[in-house]
Amino acid sequence: MLSRRNMLAVGALTLGGAVGTKGLLFNDRAAYSSARGFYPHVHGVQPARVGAALTVAPFSMQMPVPPVLKPMVSTNDVDVYRLDIRPADIEILPGVRTPVYTYGGQFVGPTIRARTGRRVMIRYKNALDRPANVHLHGGHVEADHDGHPMDVIQTGQSRWYNYPNRQQGATLWYHDHSHHTEAENVYRGLHGFYLIDDDSEKSLRLPGGAYDIPIIIRDALFDADGKMVFGGNPAERNVILANGKPQPYFPVAARKYRLRLLNGATERTFNLNLGGAEMTQIASDGGLLPAPVPRTEIRLSSAERVEVVVDFSRYPVGTQVVLSDGTTPVLRFDVVRRAVDFSRVPDQLRALPVLPAATVTRNIRLSFDISGFPPVGLVDGKTYDPARADQQIKLGATEIWNITNGDGQFGFHHNFHMHLVQFQVLDRDGQPPSLDDAGRKDTVPVPPGTSVRVKATFADYIGRYVYHCHFLEHSSLGMMAQMEIAP
Repeated sequence: MLSRRNMLAVGALTLGGAVGTKGLLFNDRAAYSSARGFYPHVHGVQPARVGAALTVAPFSMQMPVPPVLKPMVSTNDVDVYRLDIRPADIEILPGVRTPVYTYGGQFVGPTIRARTGRRVMIRYKNALDRPANVHLHGGHVEADHDGHPMDVIQTGQSRWYNYPNRQQGATLWYHDHSHHTEAENVYRGLHGFYLIDDDSEKSLRLPGGAYDIPIIIRDALFDADGKMVFGGNPAERNVILANGKPQPYFPVAARKYRLRLLNGATERTFNLNLGGAEMTQIASDGGLLPAPVPRTEIRLSSAERVEVVVDFSRYPVGTQVVLSDGTTPVLRFDVVRRAVDFSRVPDQLRALPVLPAATVTRNIRLSFDISGFPPVGLVDGKTYDPARADQQIKLGATEIWNITNGDGQFGFHHNFHMHLVQFQVLDRDGQPPSLDDAGRKDTVPVPPGTSVRVKATFADYIGRYVYHCHFLEHSSLGMMAQMEIAP
């Protein structure tokens, strides 16, 4: 029988959306807060007591744009970079220094801009007091360079990663994936953008340069000293950050902007809107859609990306346009000047590849074992074992995976991320996929008691790769498995 203690403990691991979202174990902040003493850290350690909240006036800080990292060396066919993984004290809240983990001393890490068909090599050195590593989320790379959860960089050690970039232009990101500590490491700052620019897109004349803005949206909880609090109840992470700043503003010209939006929260879904105003979606996780799609609200589960074009020329100078999560403000755009604009959003973008007929269908089930304390994450009834290959896949095969959330009776949210490949969503519970499922995907939400079917071709590389729930607290608890690609 499920005890109250175990039910409350697993509740800390189930935040699939903002507080108040239907289908959660509790539906309001008071209910979560009343049970906060039962919420464990991922390793069962209670979080530190949180003092009085720090007050930050909305829209009092300008949102930064993560700087683009410059290569150490560039040759005819490769760009070589170096990044240190190290602690830093960063001003996230005004006038307060917050200890964080960083790539390159920055929160968010520097943006790496790659090009389709041009190789990138990066040497990461770990200067933290704990193991860490780097996963290129959405990258199509060799197994040894994928950032496997067991391939960690020990303190004081370095590791080279090789990225061939043999994929179309897309908004990817890099983040820690060290097993059992991935949730905390990403929460404390180990995340950054990796953008693949594709020369074949130049003729489309989409907004570029200073009008192409990557934005990572995530949440956090701070104590009275400005330290980030990890563990306990994710619903208490009451500060939303855009590029590492709380509810910032960002000055824009009255013209079109390409906004690359990433949900970098470890366990949250954002429902983004411009107060009913239209934004034009042009891309999802794996790159451009076949055609632009007008949207007034976009759902982003943890790790999902979406690219939208917003035309600020429809607003007079002096207008303030707010991007919100439901009714909670995230970021304010301030239209400050007029501008000449030669960019456009063409009627056709890029056709999706036609995948071969599938030769294998697999059923994947995500769930918790809540018989003990703390709960254990499961895929197909098994917790993660790095010595076990859960799926054997033939190189070049095209397969259909039917992913089911097996925790429907408890209302626990999950999502699903597959390494190595981008996939296409076929349907949800036998019904057509939503607009949020469009294009090439590598991460999809799986709400309580539902299933989603995806189709992928496993080409180019052999070896072991993981697939898992990308609510990172869930994968930290074992909701992860391995596939082995073999000739």
